[in-house]
Amino acid sequence: MCGIVGAIANRDVTPILLEGLRRLEYRGYDSSGVVVIDSDQHLSRARAVGKVEELDRALSATSISGHNGIAHTRWATHGKPTQSNAHPHICRKMVAVVHNGIIENHEALRSKQMDKGYEFTSQTDTEVIVHQIYDYVDLGKNIFEAVQATVADLEGAYSLGVVSVHEPDRLITARRGSPLVIGVGEGEYFIASDVAALLPVTKRFIFLEDGDVAELRRDGMSIVDAGGKVVERPIKTSSLNADSVELGDYRHYMQKEIFEQARAMADTLEGRISGDRLLEKTFGHQASPIFDSTKQVQIIACGTSYHAGLVARYWFESLAGLPCQVEVASEFRYRKHVTADDSLVVTISQSGETADTLAALAEAKRLGMDHSLTICNVPESSLVRASELVLMTHAGPEVGVASTKAFTTQLVGLMLLVIALGRRHGMNADTEARLITELRSLPVRIEQALLLDGKISEIAEQFADKHHALFLGRGAHYPVAMEGALKLKEISYIHAEAYPAGELKHGPLALVDAKMPVIAVAPNNDLLEKLKSNIQEVRARGGQLLVFADPAAEIAEEDGLQVLEVAAVGDSIAPIIYTIPLQLLAYHVALIKGTDVDKPRNLAKSVTVE
Repeated sequence: MCGIVGAIANRDVTPILLEGLRRLEYRGYDSSGVVVIDSDQHLSRARAVGKVEELDRALSATSISGHNGIAHTRWATHGKPTQSNAHPHICRKMVAVVHNGIIENHEALRSKQMDKGYEFTSQTDTEVIVHQIYDYVDLGKNIFEAVQATVADLEGAYSLGVVSVHEPDRLITARRGSPLVIGVGEGEYFIASDVAALLPVTKRFIFLEDGDVAELRRDGMSIVDAGGKVVERPIKTSSLNADSVELGDYRHYMQKEIFEQARAMADTLEGRISGDRLLEKTFGHQASPIFDSTKQVQIIACGTSYHAGLVARYWFESLAGLPCQVEVASEFRYRKHVTADDSLVVTISQSGETADTLAALAEAKRLGMDHSLTICNVPESSLVRASELVLMTHAGPEVGVASTKAFTTQLVGLMLLVIALGRRHGMNADTEARLITELRSLPVRIEQALLLDGKISEIAEQFADKHHALFLGRGAHYPVAMEGALKLKEISYIHAEAYPAGELKHGPLALVDAKMPVIAVAPNNDLLEKLKSNIQEVRARGGQLLVFADPAAEIAEEDGLQVLEVAAVGDSIAPIIYTIPLQLLAYHVALIKGTDVDKPRNLAKSVTVE
C-alpha cells in the first residue's frame, strides 16, 4: 500500500527514485510522482496517473534532475486517483512531502490552515502535512525542527519523506505506524518503504522505530526518537540481492513465486529440525518456559494469513491437544474479550507491517495476554520487533499481491509450533517423528504437485466465460478451499466463495447450475466418503465439477466431473500440497481473463493502514 523512495547523493537521484518506484509496484498503487531539488534550487516535479511507466514517460519529456529528491506510489484513500491527488505535494514552491498512512485529524488541520490562507490543490489528507511543515519553517524553525513539530500535531499513521529548497542538502524522514527504512551508502543516503526498493544501491539498512525523525545529509545523519532524544539505530546488512526480486524467465511474479515454493519450504525448515526432532530454540531462547506455560493459542491475522491460522486450528486441536481460537485482526481489536493468562498470542503476517494485526497485538498485550509469537517473512519488521518470540518463514521476497509461498511457508511454521506445544500435551515421539518426516518430504511433494501445471492450464480455458465459482472442502481443507476462492477472486475477478462441503444443503445448492463451476479438494482422509456424497449432490443438480483428489480416493471422471489426481501425501501436510493446484488454477484463469496478475485492481500487497 503506497510506496516511498528518497535519496540524497552526489549524483543525479532521479533514476534511483524511478527504479525504486518500480520495485515497489507490487505494493499496489494508482498514481505516482517524483520531485527533486534541481541545480537552480527549485522543486522540479512530475506526476502521473496509472503505472510507473506513465511517470517514466512524463519524466522523459522533461529534464528533471537533482541530487536530492523524493518519490511516491499512491494507493487512493482520501481523494480519487488523479494527478492533483498524486504525491509529492508542495507548499508555496518551497517544501515537498511524500506520505504513507492516514492522518485522522486532517480535517481539523485543514480548517486551521485555510484560515491562515493556505490553498489546497488536492483532496488528500497528506496536503495538511506539507502546509504544517511550511508553517513551522515560516516561524523560523529549520526543516528538521519543523518536521519534528509537525509530527507532534498529527494523529494517525505516517511515514514521511521531506525536502525543502531552503535547505537543499537535507532529506528528512519520519515514521509512526507505517514502515520506513534508511539505506546507507558511501557519501549518500536513501529512504524507502521496503528494503527491496533500494537493493540496487545498497545492502545496508537502518530500521526506524515508531516516533523516530531522521535528518540525512551527504556527510552523515542523525536520528531523534519520539521524545526528542538523539539516538543511534543499528545498521543491518540485508541478505537479499537485487536479483531476488527480478522476474527471470517467468512471465509474472506470482508464477515465479508459485514455483519457488519447494525451495522456500527447504529454507524454512533448514536448521530447525535435527534427525526426527524439532529444535525448539528456533523460536527463541525464551521459548521453552513460555511454551511450558501455554495452555491455549490465540491466532490473529488478516487475509491469506488468516486462512493459514484456520488450517492450524485443526492441527493444534487434533495433533497437539490445545484449544485454539483464530480471529481476523480487524475484528479482534474492536470487540470485548474474555482473556486467559495462559494464552500464547500468535500473529501471522507476510510483511510484518499489517496495521490491523499490529494493533490487535497491542490490544492483546493491553488485555494482559503477555506472551506473543509472530510468524513472519520480513526481519526487522514492526511485528517482529513487537513480538516476544519469532519464527521467520524464509520465503524470500514475495512481490505478487496474491500471496502464494508466504502462505505455504506460514503453514510450515505453524506445524513446527504445533509440534513444540504438542510435546507438552501428550504428543509422543513417534507422532513428532512422523510429522517431521512429512515436513521433510514437502519440497519433493510440491515439485510433484507443480507437474499439474500443464493440465490445469488446459482446464482453465473452461473458466473464460464464467463469473462465479464455488469451492468445497472438509476439515482442514475447508480453509484451503477458502484460500483457493480468495486467489481466484483476487486476480481473475471471478466471484468465488468457499463452503464446508457439508453445508451444501444449507444454502449453496441453490446456486449450483452448469454456469457455476464447483471446485472440490478431496484428499484421502476420514472425511472422504462424506465428501463423495457432497460431490454427488452437486452432480445431481447439473453442476460442473473439478475435483483435486488423492489417487486412492477412486473418484471416477464422468460427464461434468473432471478429476485431477494429486500425488498421495500424508494427511497432516495435505493442506499445504492441495493449496498448490488451487494457486495454479487461479493464475491460469487470470491469464485467460487478461487481468493484471501481479497487481490486481484495488488491492495492495501490504495493508499498512486501517
